[in-house]
Amino acid sequence: MSEPQERRWDLYIADMIEFSERALSYTEGLDQSSFLASGITYDATLRNLELIGEAASRVPESVRAQYPKVPWRLIIATRNRLAHAYLGIDDDTVWSILQDDLPSLLGLLQAMNKEIDSD
Repeated sequence: MSEPQERRWDLYIADMIEFSERALSYTEGLDQSSFLASGITYDATLRNLELIGEAASRVPESVRAQYPKVPWRLIIATRNRLAHAYLGIDDDTVWSILQDDLPSLLGLLQAMNKEIDSD
């Protein structure tokens, strides 16, 4: 059986964009209390935040260094917190990420993706 081929790092950027768009679309039009009470939406949103961090962890360090505006370490740390501290998830922090951080992250990733595509 052959080894699977290494996936190109730029595909992880595209994944991060997709997962960000999903999380934002799931929460569009919701306020915090509706989001927290939403069950499946809450779970799906947290899963996509985890996936953003997982994809970020697969972007090579050399590439991360070229894009210092993207908070790579924070994204990965958030993923680890969501994945491993399920009883310690602070819902106010999650809501803040969705409202304040994710839209700007999406903009950074889209700009990065355009720059990559033009190279």
